[in-house]
Amino acid sequence: MATYVFGHTIPDSDSIVGAYSLSYLKNQLGEDCIPTRQGEINPETAFILERFGFEQPMLKTSYAGENVYLIDFMESSQSPKDIEEATILGIVDHHKLGDLKTSTPLEMWVRPVGCSNTIMKQMFDYHNIEIPKDLAGMMMCAILSDTVIFKSPTCTKEDTKAVKELAQIAGIDDPKALGMEMFIVKSDVLNDTKEALVKRDFKEFNMGGKKVGIGQLEVVDLSVFDDMKEELFDAMQKVKDENQRDTVILLLTDIMQEGSQLLVLSDDSTKVEKAFDIKLENNQVWLAKVMSRKKQIIPFLEKEF
Repeated sequence: MATYVFGHTIPDSDSIVGAYSLSYLKNQLGEDCIPTRQGEINPETAFILERFGFEQPMLKTSYAGENVYLIDFMESSQSPKDIEEATILGIVDHHKLGDLKTSTPLEMWVRPVGCSNTIMKQMFDYHNIEIPKDLAGMMMCAILSDTVIFKSPTCTKEDTKAVKELAQIAGIDDPKALGMEMFIVKSDVLNDTKEALVKRDFKEFNMGGKKVGIGQLEVVDLSVFDDMKEELFDAMQKVKDENQRDTVILLLTDIMQEGSQLLVLSDDSTKVEKAFDIKLENNQVWLAKVMSRKKQIIPFLEKEF
């Protein structure tokens, strides 16, 4: 019986590339693994897949009765609805411990690094398995994406080391230049609906019994959002209403200025204000040097909620 490998509900580059890299490693170790995805891929991920000659992994939303590996998440809110009916064989992740439970022991590779594919590089090294050239290129791009080309506070020496070694395998002389190409593609926010933009990189969390959804859009120039803020708030309201969420937050992150504009819709916005010791004006605020949802947003919100 094949084992399926997948990332969180709304996949990003790390989760899609991670599904490929973990599946390849496990196949080399004698397991029959298939990379899959829970949702639609974003423009940056499409760019990476095309650049290195990979197809989109199979779309699969039900895993009842299946053996699975999870990569880049361990939250029930980011899982398929029937995850409790699947057997989780292992988890590879760089986030905090989530609320998923298992009925059997499992393999876990969890490290405080900037990207799950950095852990994957360590797993290939541990098992002494050679990484194919094109897969190495994709893994490198996933790390550059998650670490915002090394600018994110989540970036570690392990991430930069992995990028250097993967670039050498992939034959890429200037990883940062390719990373900037990726972010230019990622900055294209004019060809999607506003609701699609809110959901492009969106994760939901259970915080004190409240549903909190946090999206993030990373661009090279924040002014691209100047004429669409009202429409983005309308889309955020729809996303908030659709799943009876208490709070929806959208980070508009400028990778050149190294900060984020925080857009907030909440049943109690004072919790958000207290979390960051700020005052919202028109439901928004600029947070200098804030670029990481994982490290600079979620922990403070969880403490307040």
